[in-house]
Amino acid sequence: MTERCSLWSALSAAACCFYRGSFMQVQFSKEKYLLESPPEKLRKELEEELKLSPADIRSHGWYHGHIPREVSETLVLRNGDFLVRDSLTSDFILTCRWDNEVLHFKISKVLVKSNETKVQYMLESDSFDSVQELVRFYVGQRKPVSQSSGVHIYCPVSRTLPLRYLEATFALSNSKQGSAYSPSSQRGAYIKRRSVTMTDGLTTEKMIPHRQRTHSGGRVLAVVSPSPGMRRSSDPQLSPSASNNPPEHPAHSSHSAHSSPAHHPSYQSHSSETVGSYCDLRPCPAGPPKPPTKSYVERLRVEEGREEGQKEEGEGMFTAPQVETTSSFKPSRYESCLMPAENKPLEMSVLKRVKELLAEVDARTTAKHITIVDCKVARILGVTPEMQRMMGVSSGLELLTLPHGHQLRLDLLERFYTMSIMMAVDLLGCTGSTEERAALLHKTIQLAAELKNSLGNMFGFAAVMRALELPQISRLEQTWMTLRQRHTEGAILYEKKLKPFMKNMNEGKESSVLSNISFPHIIPVLSLLERGVALGEALEPWESSETGVDVVMYHLEAARTIAHHGGIYRTNADTKLQGFQERAEIYQIFQTEFQMRLLWGSRGSEGSQSERYEKFDKVLTALSHKLEPLVRHSEL
Repeated sequence: MTERCSLWSALSAAACCFYRGSFMQVQFSKEKYLLESPPEKLRKELEEELKLSPADIRSHGWYHGHIPREVSETLVLRNGDFLVRDSLTSDFILTCRWDNEVLHFKISKVLVKSNETKVQYMLESDSFDSVQELVRFYVGQRKPVSQSSGVHIYCPVSRTLPLRYLEATFALSNSKQGSAYSPSSQRGAYIKRRSVTMTDGLTTEKMIPHRQRTHSGGRVLAVVSPSPGMRRSSDPQLSPSASNNPPEHPAHSSHSAHSSPAHHPSYQSHSSETVGSYCDLRPCPAGPPKPPTKSYVERLRVEEGREEGQKEEGEGMFTAPQVETTSSFKPSRYESCLMPAENKPLEMSVLKRVKELLAEVDARTTAKHITIVDCKVARILGVTPEMQRMMGVSSGLELLTLPHGHQLRLDLLERFYTMSIMMAVDLLGCTGSTEERAALLHKTIQLAAELKNSLGNMFGFAAVMRALELPQISRLEQTWMTLRQRHTEGAILYEKKLKPFMKNMNEGKESSVLSNISFPHIIPVLSLLERGVALGEALEPWESSETGVDVVMYHLEAARTIAHHGGIYRTNADTKLQGFQERAEIYQIFQTEFQMRLLWGSRGSEGSQSERYEKFDKVLTALSHKLEPLVRHSEL
């Protein structure tokens, strides 16, 4: 045991020295941090953390634990990005980017006396019962984090590795920092830590009378860490490891926190009188990569190869985003070698050919064809510079969260419902034996699993799952019983894994690893933003759950993440589809225009959406009852 401890100490020290020595030369890579696939064990550990109670800060993706300051600065790349991390000298630090500058705000622990003394967390003049409430307030209310600088936060940067792994990877030296927060310790098991403050190094046992505004009433009795509230990435930073004085006994402590212009935009720590307890200063290492330019138009110009900064800001041509008013689907103009120019709904010759083609390919090949079409409709793939100029953004996943993305949202909902109906028709159109239907049902379940696991296409996965959960499909008792008998593994996969996963995604209880997703789960966001279009009699998760508000907040936060990481989803899609050659006929089958023409005919495909879906619901019911007629009570 002694040898193991010694070995661990040596490794920790070596890692610390390596990190401190190499960071100045090697810029931390955000892409590696976000895209590097962790081992399965780490992925499961992260999932377990995120499934914890919302009262546990570890359950929130924006909490990154004990990562270094330098690393946090490379993760917030766009205005409004933020994360929360631990600090050696205070409880938490809010790191964010605003006005193309990285800022760090100290979240101080305070003792509040109302009916009883309790702990609260304070940022400037606002106090909260927890850091979670603090973040929810500033994000939800769009209130400036700092009144003096007008900083806003609204896009959380989520961690993609478990806290234990991050803490072990970015371990800081305990011997010189005096910290008892080791990689093996868990959140909440802190020992008392002394605060390096601008006053006299007061610890948590000493109390300073101080009044601040709280969000739960009461008077603030003590500010545990009244050190400067905001620091910029360009400011000199604390380097206690190089100091001769331990953190508990700062070398300079003559001025109070309130005498320091910590929140002034031009604040710089130049002298011992202004830096207070900062016992040693060193120049900040090379700053993070240049943030994206201030406007989408400028960013697109850079992507087209134009030199940034050729024109002064405000000069040049600005093209306003185009507000689309008509659907991108034109079924009446659609031409395919698989159907005539004029066709009737569910034309038998076309249906027969479609079934023959789908029988020739396996579930993975089908999933890849679906994913290609899905990503093009959502403008994840195949987006030209001209399309980007028209949208005003670089990805459809960002556009769908914006007001002028209304038509794209409608098109995606059209595709989602049409695809699910198409899959249901494929199943209900199997008029052979029960064994044949069970085999097709098994293949459909495999397709859902391939979309989820191999392709990371949660949009296509949700469409297939909706088809399987339709009442016209779920009522086929004989078919499902045969599935359990002949394809037991498929039945178990569906009941024990796919259905619970789908339910948890809708309720905001399931999060997927970013590096594995090509098309995120956007249906709840679309349903929230387009309330009049969502179909079906079933209530949404936020309408039937006691925690409806939490579910809504989860999906709105997910929408920000989706919009923020459009480039990552595009990269993932390219990687998963690399080298794949689609078959033209299979590709056409999964185009939305083809499916609309097949289901409603050349004349009815552009009719009222609600009428089309209502009529086809009756068609599906008739097909289902034809396969397995209702059993009358008199026949029992």
